[in-house]
Amino acid sequence: MWLLLTFGLFFFWAGSTIDPADNCSDDGRECAPWLVPLAQAIGALVALGAGLKMLANPNRGSFIDPATGDLVWWQGRIGASGGDEGRIHPSRIGKLRIVRQDESDDEVHLYDLEGARLFWFDQEVIPWPYERWAERLAARWPHIEVERVD
Repeated sequence: MWLLLTFGLFFFWAGSTIDPADNCSDDGRECAPWLVPLAQAIGALVALGAGLKMLANPNRGSFIDPATGDLVWWQGRIGASGGDEGRIHPSRIGKLRIVRQDESDDEVHLYDLEGARLFWFDQEVIPWPYERWAERLAARWPHIEVERVD
């Protein structure tokens, strides 16, 4: 997202500083003054989209609660509303399954010690690469099984 934001801001800035009348060859045969405002508009749209995506990103995520030690995750959070969330202490986690897919995003599922899949926990609430995050969790709590399905 940072790259898209930078790209969009660069094109918006370039479109703001270049005079469309100067966007012609010396002989005047190749002239496209309409390209400058078009590039500026595309830059503004890309920057706006990237910025809004970055602002909306906190609507899903996860962290280890320092007070309780629980793994807390959420999706669909808007402002102060909680959205869909769940929590479990890592000592009650049995398995983390990573399903590798060729044509789409990998899937991530979390299971408790009884084998029940926990709601609202998926690949969108943890950082990529998922394997690294899962290995760090399993290193801290060795009883957690990390299963990879290809």
